[in-house]
Amino acid sequence: MNIEVKKVLISVTVPTENAEELRKAICDAGAGIIGNYTHCTSNSITTGTFIPVEGSNPHIGKKDKLEIVEEERIETVCEITKVKNVLKRLREVHPYEEPAINIIPLIEEESL
Repeated sequence: MNIEVKKVLISVTVPTENAEELRKAICDAGAGIIGNYTHCTSNSITTGTFIPVEGSNPHIGKKDKLEIVEEERIETVCEITKVKNVLKRLREVHPYEEPAINIIPLIEEESL
């Protein structure tokens, strides 16, 4: 079996008030294409927690205090050739100093 990764799943959480801007930015940069459809995403509301520590510059919260924030998880597919551009745009738009980004390689059916 020869498996070539051509697409990845990008998953990121963002405060709900910033979700639409982020979703549009990453899809405009080339993520979210499935067949003849663009701007395809899966979205869910979640709760994020974090403690800003020394050296941080938090968008939300105060240093050394646990923050609990309603966030939206945005998941979308992306061709491997477009990932760097999409991530660049994601980081430009995301309000967090260090967004939590997951990049998961996808296996296409014809590779099985």
